Amino acid sequence: MADAVKKPELVANRPTREEAEAAVKVLLAYTGDDPEREGLRDTPKRVVKAYDEYFVGYQQDPIEILQRTFGETDGYDEMVMLRDIPFESHCEHHIAPIIGRVHVAYLPSERVVGISKLARVVEAYAKRLQTQEIMTVQIADAINEALKPQGVAVVIDAVHQCMTTRGIHKPGVSTVTSRMLGVFRSNPETRAEFLAMIE
Repeated sequence: MADAVKKPELVANRPTREEAEAAVKVLLAYTGDDPEREGLRDTPKRVVKAYDEYFVGYQQDPIEILQRTFGETDGYDEMVMLRDIPFESHCEHHIAPIIGRVHVAYLPSERVVGISKLARVVEAYAKRLQTQEIMTVQIADAINEALKPQGVAVVIDAVHQCMTTRGIHKPGVSTVTSRMLGVFRSNPETRAEFLAMIE
């Protein structure tokens, strides 16, 4: 199995919730504010609770999500696509939000998967510390590994707040990444059909 689709190993000595809250309290003090003032007193608990939601993908196995497939396709052998799947992630360099959309397609070989499972795979990878390039590879490789289709195509179009709200401060700029496998890479007509459908 490719490294990109392996479930990440969780940290063996993962901090407790209390330790995580204490760390947030230190960061609040680092800003120059008083973590004991009324408005910030419950912020550490709220931040840790938000982290549980932001990074729930570490608890999910994308390959397992894709295990329930269907062989009854009545001969369907055309592209299956989910377009404009919204996602929210966080960059691993600044823990700043990445917000965008994912387009996913595959050309079945023998089996298909419930379409909601494709969106769940996107979520499982988005809800982790990420780079867009790696996330693109992970989604495509997981679908390819689990379904063994004729081909897989993934395009992600996203805005990185580590670039728009800090650093170079360039709002309105989006990053586009893609991964084409199988016939989407080898057959220009299949790739062009996919790209035309997402425009």
